[in-house]
Amino acid sequence: MARLADYFVLVAFGPHPRGSGEGQGQILQRFPEKDWEDNPFPQGIELFCQPSGWQLCPERNPPTFFVAVLTDINSERHYCACLTFWEPVEPTQEELCARDAAERDEEADEGGPGALPPPTPSPPGQLFAPKTLVLVSRLDHVEVFRNSLGLIYTIHVEGLNVGLENVVGNLLTCVIPLAGGSQRTISLGAGDRQVIQTPLADSLPVSRCSVALLFRQLGITNVLSLFCAALTEHKVLFLSRSYQRLSDACRGLLALLFPLRYSFTYVPILPAQLLEVLSTPTPFIIGVNAAFQAEAQELLDVIVADLDGGTVTVPECVHIPPLPEPLQSQTHSILSMVLDPELELADLAFPPPTTSISSLKMQDKELRAVFLRLFAQLLQGYRWCLHMVRIHPEPVIRFHKAAFLGQRGLVEDDFLMKVLEGMAFAGFVSERGVPYRPTDLFDELVAHEVARMRADENHPQRVLRHVKELAEQLYKNENPYPAVAMHKVQRPGEASHLRRAPRPFPRLDEGMVQWIVDQATAKMQGAPPAVKAEKRTTVPSGPPMTAIVERSGGLHGNSARRLEVVRNCISYVFEGKMLEAKKLLPAVLRALKGRAARRCLAQELHLHVQQNRAVLDHQQFDFVVRMMNCCLQDCTSLDEHGIAAALLPLVTAFCRKLSPGVTQFAYSCVQEHVVWSTPQFWEAMFYGDVQTHIRALYLEPAEDRDSFSVCGGSLGRGMGGPGSCSPVALRQVGEAPVQEDERSALDVASEQRRLWPTLSREKQQELVQKEESTVFSQAIHYANRMSYLLLPLDSSKSRLLRERAGLGELESASNSLVTNSMAGSVAESYDTESGFEDAETCDVAGAVVRFINRFVDKVCTESGVTSDHLKGLHVMVPDIVQMHIETLEAVHRESKRLPPIQKPKLLRPRLLPGEECVLDGLRVYLLPDGREEGAGGPGGGPALLPAEGAVFLTTYRVIFTGMPTDPLVGEQVVVRSFPVAALTKEKRVSVQTPVDQLLQDGLQLRSCTFQLLKMAFDEEVGSDSAELFRKQLHKLRYPPDIRGTFALNLGSAHTPGRPPRANKDKGPSFRTLSRNLVKNAKKTIGRQYVTRKKYNPPSWEHRGQPPPEDQEDEISVSEELEPSTLTPSLALKPSDRMTMSSLVERACCRDYQRLGLGTLSSSLSRAKSEPFRISPVNRMYAICRSYPGLLIVPQSVQDNALQRVSRCYRQNRFPVVCWRSGRSKAVLLRSGGLHGKGVVGLFKAQNAPSPGQSQADSSSLEQEKYLQAVVSSMPRYADASGRNTLSGFSSAHMGSHGKWGSVRASGRSGGLSTDVGSRLAGVGPPQANGAPPEPGFLRPQRAALYIIGDKAQLKGVRPDPLQQWELVPIEVFEARQVKASFKKLLKACVPGCPATEPSPASFLRSLEDSEWLIQIHKLLQVSVLVVELLDSGSSVLVSLEDGWDITTQVVSLVQLLSDPFYRTLEGFRLLVEKEWLSFGHRFSHRGAHTLAGQSSGFTPVFLQFLDCVHQIHLQFPMEFEFSPFYLKFLGYHHVSRRFRTFLLDSDYERIELGLLYEEKGDRRAPQACRSVWEYVERLSKRTPVFYNYMYAPEDAEVLRPYSNVSNLKVWDFYTEETLAEGPPYDWELAQGPPEPPEEERPDGGAPQSRRRVVWPCYDSRPRAQPDAISRLLEEMQRLETELGRPPERWKDAWDRVKAAQRLEGRPDGRGTPSSLLVSSVPHHRRSLGVYLQEGPVGSTLSLSLDSDQSSGSTASSSRQAARRSTSTLYSQFQTAESENRSYEGTLYKKGAFMKPWKARWFVLDKTKHQLRYYDHRADTECKGVIDLAEVEAVAPGTPAMGAPKTVDEKAFFDVKTTRRVYNFCAQDVPSAQQWVDQIQSCLSDA
Repeated sequence: MARLADYFVLVAFGPHPRGSGEGQGQILQRFPEKDWEDNPFPQGIELFCQPSGWQLCPERNPPTFFVAVLTDINSERHYCACLTFWEPVEPTQEELCARDAAERDEEADEGGPGALPPPTPSPPGQLFAPKTLVLVSRLDHVEVFRNSLGLIYTIHVEGLNVGLENVVGNLLTCVIPLAGGSQRTISLGAGDRQVIQTPLADSLPVSRCSVALLFRQLGITNVLSLFCAALTEHKVLFLSRSYQRLSDACRGLLALLFPLRYSFTYVPILPAQLLEVLSTPTPFIIGVNAAFQAEAQELLDVIVADLDGGTVTVPECVHIPPLPEPLQSQTHSILSMVLDPELELADLAFPPPTTSISSLKMQDKELRAVFLRLFAQLLQGYRWCLHMVRIHPEPVIRFHKAAFLGQRGLVEDDFLMKVLEGMAFAGFVSERGVPYRPTDLFDELVAHEVARMRADENHPQRVLRHVKELAEQLYKNENPYPAVAMHKVQRPGEASHLRRAPRPFPRLDEGMVQWIVDQATAKMQGAPPAVKAEKRTTVPSGPPMTAIVERSGGLHGNSARRLEVVRNCISYVFEGKMLEAKKLLPAVLRALKGRAARRCLAQELHLHVQQNRAVLDHQQFDFVVRMMNCCLQDCTSLDEHGIAAALLPLVTAFCRKLSPGVTQFAYSCVQEHVVWSTPQFWEAMFYGDVQTHIRALYLEPAEDRDSFSVCGGSLGRGMGGPGSCSPVALRQVGEAPVQEDERSALDVASEQRRLWPTLSREKQQELVQKEESTVFSQAIHYANRMSYLLLPLDSSKSRLLRERAGLGELESASNSLVTNSMAGSVAESYDTESGFEDAETCDVAGAVVRFINRFVDKVCTESGVTSDHLKGLHVMVPDIVQMHIETLEAVHRESKRLPPIQKPKLLRPRLLPGEECVLDGLRVYLLPDGREEGAGGPGGGPALLPAEGAVFLTTYRVIFTGMPTDPLVGEQVVVRSFPVAALTKEKRVSVQTPVDQLLQDGLQLRSCTFQLLKMAFDEEVGSDSAELFRKQLHKLRYPPDIRGTFALNLGSAHTPGRPPRANKDKGPSFRTLSRNLVKNAKKTIGRQYVTRKKYNPPSWEHRGQPPPEDQEDEISVSEELEPSTLTPSLALKPSDRMTMSSLVERACCRDYQRLGLGTLSSSLSRAKSEPFRISPVNRMYAICRSYPGLLIVPQSVQDNALQRVSRCYRQNRFPVVCWRSGRSKAVLLRSGGLHGKGVVGLFKAQNAPSPGQSQADSSSLEQEKYLQAVVSSMPRYADASGRNTLSGFSSAHMGSHGKWGSVRASGRSGGLSTDVGSRLAGVGPPQANGAPPEPGFLRPQRAALYIIGDKAQLKGVRPDPLQQWELVPIEVFEARQVKASFKKLLKACVPGCPATEPSPASFLRSLEDSEWLIQIHKLLQVSVLVVELLDSGSSVLVSLEDGWDITTQVVSLVQLLSDPFYRTLEGFRLLVEKEWLSFGHRFSHRGAHTLAGQSSGFTPVFLQFLDCVHQIHLQFPMEFEFSPFYLKFLGYHHVSRRFRTFLLDSDYERIELGLLYEEKGDRRAPQACRSVWEYVERLSKRTPVFYNYMYAPEDAEVLRPYSNVSNLKVWDFYTEETLAEGPPYDWELAQGPPEPPEEERPDGGAPQSRRRVVWPCYDSRPRAQPDAISRLLEEMQRLETELGRPPERWKDAWDRVKAAQRLEGRPDGRGTPSSLLVSSVPHHRRSLGVYLQEGPVGSTLSLSLDSDQSSGSTASSSRQAARRSTSTLYSQFQTAESENRSYEGTLYKKGAFMKPWKARWFVLDKTKHQLRYYDHRADTECKGVIDLAEVEAVAPGTPAMGAPKTVDEKAFFDVKTTRRVYNFCAQDVPSAQQWVDQIQSCLSDA
């Protein structure tokens, strides 16, 4: 029972003490005058009566009523019901303003009537003061308060004849029950009657209509966000003009929070004077009058709900976490069904006539029911996570937050996390966690209705029904009786407040009121207390919890299989099957990402501990520790899945003996995890274990089935019921259900609480003591455990792990509210070292002691350990830590002595003859480089990378050899290598090692042979070793001198040549140059000048740094000397040794003679008929350093004129003929580009003639004459133009404008701007003479000579008016563009790091970005253009850039396309030697061969040419004698520096170094090929690897390939890789070790299968599956070898076969493939290299005819291949029974050594070429096979020991194979003879 009202107070207006305009409230009277003992009078009531301030009013307002809520220091709420009315101000107070009043009087009269109606006009100027009646109560009966205060006011206003003292006295003495659903009628003695109904359950809030009103005012979304804000401890402020609405809204929000209680500041109506409360740091719910909205807007972190406007404003800095899905959306939809039932029907065609809308009160309960259900869903199963820490004297309960979140699957959920950390939830646990107490609606709901709510989820109508049922109960709780009760309370009449009050509110008689109160108190004391016994019960726990959202099964669909793998692996470890375990380990580590697998691991290990298998050997220990670490690394600091909790007992159990007396436990190896330094984890563990032990105290010994082993606490207890939540114990689906009689800790506690009052005092004491000592002993146990996991193994280095910095941080991680709101910032900051002044110097032991002490303090005070015990603990902790440090020192010392883990032994790479190791293997990991195949990739296949091995540096290559780290791949050797010379980029990277995931320094080496070594150095490799490796690599890559390269050091002790010349003035300044030039024009200049030209011949140190572009031209021209001054001896030193004959032997010369371009004879006997001659003018390399010694020039040009012509061209590379068409006799010429601005131009003064003028003119004239001579020497044009025109033509051009060389950009030629294509197609602009454009492509009077030049160079050159030559300006790319493009191409083909989303598109995109194919397209386009021109009879001069890059590419391609000779092996060699080597392509400069070239980088001009050839090869596969492999081979070796062929920049340099002619006389080192051609020749003799079997050329066919980018393919040279042996271009290395011969198994079984897996990017496919022709050739060679004949060369055999085929030309399609290729392919499709796969050519063509079908087959491996082949070769003939029996019968066969003779059934199979044997005739399983391919001879035998006795001697015969001799014995002599004949015939057939 409780008083209805505690105090009645009368508050009136009083003036403000400081005289301000505002007044203040004054308490006139309060009753009773002295405070109640149980309830002191609340202070500050006068502020709350007028929240907006006490002010006088000019008119009489109607009375107002509202209820304010005050909270006292004990968090008790006091309800202050305030009824305010206004009275006229007393005149005494008015005297001061009498004068004003008079004036105001007059104004009022003039201004019209006052605001008051006429009946009782108050005197004008009258002010009214508020007066408030206040009723203070601890009960919340708003209506009763309203009625009671109204009654008092009515009595006063209406002047009823009732004593106010009596009414007030009765009010104060009225006593009503608190709850229980009773009904009480009360009367205050004024003829009134009121009925008070008390709620049924005290714990359920009473909301009346407040919740419904709140939703009406704000709407669903807003209320939901306010609800979440209040739960997650944000500040909420309500605004409204109505006080009653403010208090209703606050009450409604609180009602929604049930069953949680709001425990922060709660002020539904805040007075104006206290507005600064709003800036408090703690959360609150406050209501404020809307007048103060402006103040509210200044607050940055307050959520403002405006009730009048219906808005909720959330500031930017505040994040309100939403409810977890799907609860958020479910709640939203149910709320809309309740609030707006018509929404569901709005779209119906025939809506029901009426819908019943609940009354507001009922709707209010329905809305609350929705939120009650929401809480039941959120907190479902919470009782399973309660830890009973103490039962007596009072229950102490803790909630295992992490386990709850983990089980619900809401670890990531911000909302629930914050709710569980909040104060409201802490109150919920302490209030509702108690196991024995009265229960209410929420307990029922959460225990029994969960399943129903689950089932109803998708049925809105069923959900609504449930909501209505709950609403009924809530309504019943507030209104237990139907409304029969009649209220009878007098009310004042209408507008009574306007009538002049008879008198002010009277002063009441205190004495009388006090007397009434005292009497009632005395009466109460006499009466027996009406105590209604609370019905207490055991709180039901409900079903175990489930996750809020069921996870989709897809993710863990195969989890059973994974658990199986985990279990198997563990059992292998404990059975000592280490190899098996090692195989499974990677799968286990992957599986351990899943929760189920981690749990399974903990359970399995626990079983082994129980079976006393905790002492392990070193390997087992390593495995167990690795698996534990893997489990723990995914544990968060909360350990919500209880994995760390389950492993904690195990890490202190598993151990290994290091030495006698020294044992290392697993905990010393698993310390590196965040979870161990998290105090919340330790607390949860501690409380869980305490609960287990407390439960055991009270269980009967028989019941206590749990064995408390080391681990009993956390794992042994199974599914111990609510409160025993070690998450590991949480039952997996499908485990045995819990036995009914196993009582949970909560059940035990409930029973104990029930018995407690019945126990005797001593018994109670004893139980309390027992519990306390249990907790104490656990605290000691945990102090030990924590020291195990927190003290590092090596405590001498006072290192604390960075994570362990968490230890210092724990002060900040307390659950204080402030940190809670910043929890995000604290949670992740483990690497901050807050808490330690300096983490390095802090002493570990001290930090650990502090950490443990803080833990001990917290848990012991919470669980009521006595202070003496606590002090004892504080003394013990440092000792525990110290002892542990001492034991660890011994362990650390011993563990250092363990032998290190065996690393795989280093595999030595195979080296070439002459190749030497520079740096021995450094252990590295080779990491995946972005090419997916190697790492398993989309094509499947094994993950060969990452691999573990070593990197070797030799004089020739960088080689990695190793094994894949993934043990499932098996013992494959991975090799990746590239020539040192091919290195293009080296950069340091920081990478993770694949095994330990440690960050290590790494190195990424990229090579232009498309290999990439991305390596992480093993930790044993010091940084100095890695640095040494880099330096050595650099030194080998860029030797200071070309003599340092591998090719020149190889095989012979190289005698160094002359010391390099000193070259003082490397780049003389321009001024000195011209000065010297003029000064010495006539003098002979010493030889140093000759050695210094534009392209400085090798001063070796400065190789490859070309002078700046603008200067090089001037130098090259100015330093040339007049021929007259050149004496041969000055030009070239080696000239005395060098004779003309050796020059003639050069490749170019042979080719010129083949083409009929003249002979080298004396000028007298020169045949005048020949238009061209071979000129030896450059034999001393004096005219042009980069040209060959012999050149083809027009017959008519004298040698001395050439000197002058050469000046007009860059690098003095004047036009020379390099090829002549056999059909049209047109010639192809090449030269450098024209000079843009030569020194020559400088001497041309604007007007004044100068000595240089004649020179300039003469050279220009020479140039024109020269071109004219070229034109004239072409047969078609010689007659037409005749000699006579030359002079006229020259004179016409004498002006300064016409000459080629001398005219600079002066006049633009009209014809030049048109585009080449349209020009040649004849659609250009009309000709100068006005003739219309020519019609066709091959127009009749085409120019005799087309000059193809760079657009930029030809700008100012005028065309020749006689149209004898025409300029074709084209745009070409420069070398630097090739370089940039190649870099991007490399990146695209070998990305370096795995792509983020690997897709074919990303490769193609980066390929397109590189623009490589666009450059190929341009080259092919120009080449095809030139081919067309030549074919039509016009000559072409290609004059681009310096004449040694793009010019060379175009000229070579043109010859290749036009002349079939160059498409043979010999011809292609000649082409490369002539155009690339002799004509001075700068291989060393472009390949950056020396230190000097390092800056210029690698520019693959030659590689680009090879790519073009490859594109043509693809389109015309039958036109080339060489295979695509040949191109790749050259592509690899032109950068590898293995051969001398591609070294240096010109013949001149090669001669100077003595490379060019030394090979002729002295072959000092035959084993090491100096020249790549020699090597190719030798290899071709042995194997058809460079030969193209499809070669069937058309005579004199000119090829015209498509050049569009869409027709081009990426060259597989860029993308393919063979990890089994490295690049296949060093043939000696690429031959794998021979396969071991197959022996019969000793038990006579069949030999092992000969199948082998061919992996992409690992095996070389052409070798694993050679094409049929290679295979057949190998077979022939092998058979010949066996027959004892010298094997025929493969080429001869092939030629013979082809010849035979041509003769027979068999039409039946069964000939060898070549006949098919020649005969049945239609002619017009020859140009496409695709038809072979698709053409209808018969099945024999299933050869692998793509890229390099034959590169793998060699003589050396032919044996093996053949052995492999025979069984598979015939497999296509297998019949259904897979048997072909040519002859069969029984033979005795002698077993292997010391084995008896046995009768077997033998089958001779001619088709498969084998002799098979079986146990008996019906036997289907073959027991052995003798391959007839290996049989060498069949001879008569002799009886051996143990032979059958009855048989004739002649019945014995032997079969001799390459491997062994088989002894046979037939039943009689004839059958023996027959067998021998059959076998012989079989052999001869083959």
